[in-house]
Parts: sequence; C-alpha cells; structure tokens
Amino acid sequence: MLTIDPKSHVPPFEQLRLQLLEQVKTGELAAGTKLPTVRRLAEDLGIAPNTVARAYRELEADGFIETRGRNGTLVSAQGDASEQQGQIAARAYADRIRTLGIDSNVALSWVTKALMP
Repeated sequence: MLTIDPKSHVPPFEQLRLQLLEQVKTGELAAGTKLPTVRRLAEDLGIAPNTVARAYRELEADGFIETRGRNGTLVSAQGDASEQQGQIAARAYADRIRTLGIDSNVALSWVTKALMP
C-alpha cells in the first residue's frame, strides 16, 4: 500500500519513489508486476500525475521498473543475470498457473517437488 504524507518535508515524488523502491527490494513487488498507470496512481494518492511520472522516471533510470508503452510499467528483474532469469521464469510460471485456474498451493507444491534433488 502506498501513501503520501502531505505534512512530510520529503517531496511527494520522493516518498512514492522510496516506497516503491522498498517494495521492489523486499520482493513485495515481484519482477513483472504491472504498476498502476500514472493517472490511476495519481488519482488514488490524491497527487498530480507529474509527481507520479517523476517517481516512475527516476525508478526507471535506476533500473527498478521499465515502461513498455501500451503494455504499461512493470517491475524489472533484479540481481545478477541468473537471478533475473529466475525471476522472469517465476513470473511466467505464476501467470500461466493463474490462467489455467490452478490453486497456488498446488502449484507451489509442484515447484517444491521439482526443485528436490
């Protein structure tokens, strides 16, 4: 959940940038997660769209998110090349499981068994 404290001495774009950055670093926002549009997030938070756009631009410049035009803004994979590929594979698997309507606990048990030596 994102919030903006209007009484804070920290500018709103920086509050938003820091919160999103923390969520990416902790994995709360996984690689491939689609972020709200600039307008939607600005409306939800009660701030100007340019404020959200600035936070998104700075996160994109630092490699934490990527904008794919009409496909929206997504969280980028983090870490070394193998970690990034693992995160991308995990997102693809999760998306496919959701599409198939398979229970996430069942899917997790399959992954756990598949990872066993």
